[in-house]
Parts: sequence; C-alpha cells; structure tokens
Amino acid sequence: MCQDCGCGDPNLVPIEVQHRILERNDQTAIHNREHFSADSILCINLMGSPGAGKTAVLEATARAAGNPRAFAALAGDLATENDADRLRAAGIRSRAITTGQACHLDAELVHRSLHGFDLDDVECLFIENVGNLVCPAVYDLGQAANVVALSVTEGEDKPLKYPTMFQKADLVLLTKTDLLPHLPHIRVTKIYDALARVMPDPQVFTIAAINDSGMTQWLRWLEQRRAKLASSAPATHHHHEHAHAR
Repeated sequence: MCQDCGCGDPNLVPIEVQHRILERNDQTAIHNREHFSADSILCINLMGSPGAGKTAVLEATARAAGNPRAFAALAGDLATENDADRLRAAGIRSRAITTGQACHLDAELVHRSLHGFDLDDVECLFIENVGNLVCPAVYDLGQAANVVALSVTEGEDKPLKYPTMFQKADLVLLTKTDLLPHLPHIRVTKIYDALARVMPDPQVFTIAAINDSGMTQWLRWLEQRRAKLASSAPATHHHHEHAHAR
C-alpha cells in the first residue's frame, strides 16, 4: 500500500492531507514544466499496467527513430533498475527512479532525478511511470502529455474499470497487437468502444513493438507535439536554480 497517497483510501490518509500532498506536488510540477518548456523538451508521462509494454515501446521508438540520443527516460519501478538498464542498452540515456513502496511517481521525485542528468540535445524525455492504472493518473509530473500503454492481453474492459487513467490520457497506445491472431476471444472493437466511453477525445494508435509496427504514426505524433511546444516556448533560456540539473 502506498504510504504517501493511500491509494485513495481516506481512512489511511485523511482527505485534507491528500489535498496538501497534491498541492505541493502541483507546485513542483509547474516548476518542472517551466524547465522542459524553456528547453523545448517534450516530456511524456508514459503510464500503464505492469507488463503493458511500456519499456518495449520505448525500445522500439529508439530503433525506429534512428537517433536514440534525442531521447531520454526516467524509469520508475518499486525495486529494480531493470527497465532503465534495458533503455540504456537501446541507446536511450536513462535513469532509474526506485520508489520503494510508492505505487506512482511524483513531481519531486522527477525533479530530484533531473539533477546531474545530461539532457543536452534531448528532444523528448519519457517518464516511464510505475506500472499501475490508479495513482499515476492523479499526479502531475510537469509533463506535456499523458500516454497510456494498453495491451490487448489485458482484456476489453480495462478503460471502464480504470476510467480516470484513460480520461486523463492524450493518447492510448494499444500494444502487443501482434498477439491478436492468438487471442480469438479479444475483440479490438470492444476495446475501442470502451475507450470512447471514457475518453473525451479518443486517440488510439496500434503498436507491435516486437516488429516496430505503428512506430511511424507514433513518431509523427511526438514530432507534432514537440513542434507545438517549441513554437510556444519562451525566447530566453530558463536558468535552473541548481546548475547541475542540466
């Protein structure tokens, strides 16, 4: 059980305490966002269940883009650096954030992890959140967009069971679609219908990371997002109060 947020249990963490935690988090998120925007770094909060394929998507992204040094990642996990190791092997500069018992990342964890992390020439920073479809949706990290990886192996009704996660998503990556021939009971139309019921403006890309299927559309979406960010960035560079943050 998360000791910080109580996973929404008001008997564990009183509502007024939860509000104070979120208010403090939101202030740090604003601080993070200012830095990302000033440096024209597109920050993506990548969320999803354990095993949804988040790390595999980022590995495929690096392969398809052909320039993994343009990407960086903070990989959240409770206890290991396995995902960060995989991303570094794929050529993405990466740093692990181990949370212990916390079932999500927060803005302060992200901020601290940026200290001493080389982001020179990085165009896109991925925050690979802890595998969880509940708490990560609540915490603003300073990202420009929320992306949720949803595997076809998770069933057709995940968006209905965890509506907040998908309501806050700017994009859903429907992953592991290469397995559909082996999953005759899974109807993709049902997944799309469930997403349409909870997302204000459903955007869904199908991805098969094992063979890089869907990468072109995904990379185009990232580039469009970054171009929009760059066009609205301040003219002057934002100086971080901690000189070694960048």
